[in-house]
Amino acid sequence: MNKYLSRVIADTKKKNACESEFLQATEEVLETLSPVMDKHPEYEKIGLIERLVEPERVISFRVPWVDDSGQVRVNRGYRVQFNSAIGPFKGGMRFHPTVTQSIMKFLAFEQTFKNSLTGLPIGGGKGGSDFDPKGKSDAEIMRFCQSLMTELQRHIGHFLDVPAGDIGVGGREIGFMFGQYKRIKNQFEAGVLTGKGLDYGGSLARTEATGYGLLYFMREMLKANNKSLKGQTVVITGSGNVAIYAAQKAQEYGAKVVAVSDSNGYIYDKNGIDVKTVQQIKEVDRLRIKEYTKSHKSAQYFDTTDGKASIFDVKADIVLPCATQNEIGIAEAKKIVANGAYAIGEGANMPCTIEATNYFLQNKVLVAPAKAANAGGVATSALEMSQNSMRYSWTFEEVDAKLDGIMTNIFKECASAAKEYGLGNNYVAGANIAGFKKVANAMMAHGVI
Repeated sequence: MNKYLSRVIADTKKKNACESEFLQATEEVLETLSPVMDKHPEYEKIGLIERLVEPERVISFRVPWVDDSGQVRVNRGYRVQFNSAIGPFKGGMRFHPTVTQSIMKFLAFEQTFKNSLTGLPIGGGKGGSDFDPKGKSDAEIMRFCQSLMTELQRHIGHFLDVPAGDIGVGGREIGFMFGQYKRIKNQFEAGVLTGKGLDYGGSLARTEATGYGLLYFMREMLKANNKSLKGQTVVITGSGNVAIYAAQKAQEYGAKVVAVSDSNGYIYDKNGIDVKTVQQIKEVDRLRIKEYTKSHKSAQYFDTTDGKASIFDVKADIVLPCATQNEIGIAEAKKIVANGAYAIGEGANMPCTIEATNYFLQNKVLVAPAKAANAGGVATSALEMSQNSMRYSWTFEEVDAKLDGIMTNIFKECASAAKEYGLGNNYVAGANIAGFKKVANAMMAHGVI
């Protein structure tokens, strides 16, 4: 590896010793930038990489709220504003018990390159809280969101930082946060949050965007390698927004999706998953995925909480991890390869460990990396911002066509960067390099700040 990068990685590990997810993300990116650093030694003189791995600011705050029994609860809120070289900070808010500063920093770091790849003027940021919306009433969620926004509003704005949804944050939560922001600011600043409802500035196709975008990228990657989704067996982890619309689009392309999961287990349906039923169970009824077997007798449910079963036991041509970070380690990667999969599409953020990714690449498995393949959501959020600025709304077909074009171009950028540096079809490195170049050029132009 390039000596400059080796030194920065070592220094970053010392400074962030307890932040394993952030260190994983930075190491994965920096390791692939060696050929770029060899070609551009001037980056070392201006400390470009040292600045790249240090967020512009990390905001942490308490979020007190009152539950339905009158008990005061306290959670911790975060907003990591990582890099604004090419535009205002842009990235989702995540509500989940696992949220830590390390996870927020890793997501914001990844978001910087993901947003760069879209070709749109948006920088990288991320935020959230260790609040768990599961089991909470709408009134409790409203009070929490209002308390969180009371502090968060100090640090965001449509020219500064534009949050969106993520795990645990959907239209309901965005609505509550936007309402409180509007109340405090006393103005209708539509572009300050994305993922809004259609009645107050949201965009058509935003809900479908990440899942659809993943399949648009997969379509292009497979086409470039003389393959197709038609007739292929697909396994998708997760059963949330990304997984549901990835499954829907995969089926439109002629693939058979045979398994989806949640945190308790997975369902396998040899006849193909009925996406509408999954959507009803997860998004409307807010129940567990095992409910699917009540209406579909051809399906089997496997509990994974005891570690004896894994969705990766299911044979598939294509695996789309759409749940959460690090769900595929080396053991899972070996199962996937042994079961004959030839392509991985990362719908979640960093769902594969570095060891798993390397194992896939060593075994000639095509990998569509998250920062490229799941960029459809943030790309459409940026399109929502554009519509808000114009006070205009595009049709579903118009937004979807723009999304398709963006994802097609992202694949071309990744493939072009990989080819330029002699990396073949290593789209993981290609995405890192392509995303990095635009950010680096902007940082160079701005001087040392």
